[in-house]
Amino acid sequence: MSGDYLDKDVPEVSGMAEVLLAVGTRKGLFIARKRGGGGPWEFDGSPYFNAQAVYSVAIDTRGPRPRLLAGGDSAHWGPSVFHSDDLGRTWTEPAQPAVRFPRDTGASLERVWQLHPAAAEPDVVYAGTEPAALYRSADRGESFELVRPLWEHPTRSRWVPGGGGEGLHTVLTDTRDPRAVTVAVSTAGVFRTADGGASWAPSNSGVSAVFLPDPDPEFGQCVHKVARDAGDPDRLYLQNHWGVYRSDDAAGHWTDIGEGLPSTFGFAVAAHPSRSGTAYVFPINADADRVPAGHRCRVFRTADAGGTWEPLTEGLPEEDHYGTVLRDALCTDDADPAGVYFGNRNGEVFASADDGDSWRLLAAHLPDVLCVRAAVVG
Repeated sequence: MSGDYLDKDVPEVSGMAEVLLAVGTRKGLFIARKRGGGGPWEFDGSPYFNAQAVYSVAIDTRGPRPRLLAGGDSAHWGPSVFHSDDLGRTWTEPAQPAVRFPRDTGASLERVWQLHPAAAEPDVVYAGTEPAALYRSADRGESFELVRPLWEHPTRSRWVPGGGGEGLHTVLTDTRDPRAVTVAVSTAGVFRTADGGASWAPSNSGVSAVFLPDPDPEFGQCVHKVARDAGDPDRLYLQNHWGVYRSDDAAGHWTDIGEGLPSTFGFAVAAHPSRSGTAYVFPINADADRVPAGHRCRVFRTADAGGTWEPLTEGLPEEDHYGTVLRDALCTDDADPAGVYFGNRNGEVFASADDGDSWRLLAAHLPDVLCVRAAVVG
């Protein structure tokens, strides 16, 4: 591993707290730390879960002690969910598989795409998987139970895997109501429940599916990622397979906000942790040309909920660039000002400590970056 480490402008944190950065790659999990009050980013050396693809990471800061969760995928042993209560220094794998399909489903787990600590339930963690399914844990991620009503949804037989498979890759919960959960599936679209998972409804009105005979179906959209606004919990941002959208009614309807972007194709979208109306995307040339739009390494930010977009380029490579950012490889932390981070398929990780205004290279020559997560811990 090589790269430049940030040596200034860390997001403001108090006391002995630190910013933790977790980078899941095709060949293991890399962890970096930066202590409050200054000092460089420090990586932990060799990756955890060596030679395993790490598609999902969560940093759960809800309890008195932060817990890290990682979805590893061993070519020999298969997928598993690990947890750490010492900020990644040691890891525990449950004696029995934490996530597995019941025998009567006839399915087997391919990978865990998403790990999400619930916003309003301190011990609840959700997992999204491939084949596309939602699991719920009541013990902070040590064991999970299949949410059967979504698995048995009447539309399920018509869900068609996309180029990257059929994965449930987004889970959003609501601080106001633990019964409200929104998920996104590639390529089935957005579904939501208002009764704790007992029933689910497609929520894709306004999202186009240009690759289908009917471009405006009830379900079947290839949604790549969804993020929730910091100030308005009913406002969501959606990056689609062609199209960037906003909902102002908790996914009841979606409005196109892609005007002003060099391309509306992409995988990632992230919301600012505290500034309402602010979100980030990384445009990709096209579905048949999956490199940065215009061959330029640029994050685009909106500060008015998609009314306008501005490119964020200070400190990023100026020459032609081909590092694709995947759906979970762009994130923010919870500092003020916000740290913004992304990794790409070139094995580079970039960080901003000032809401995205300027960037520094943290690491290069890592394996293919699959996911990035960051949080203030301590």
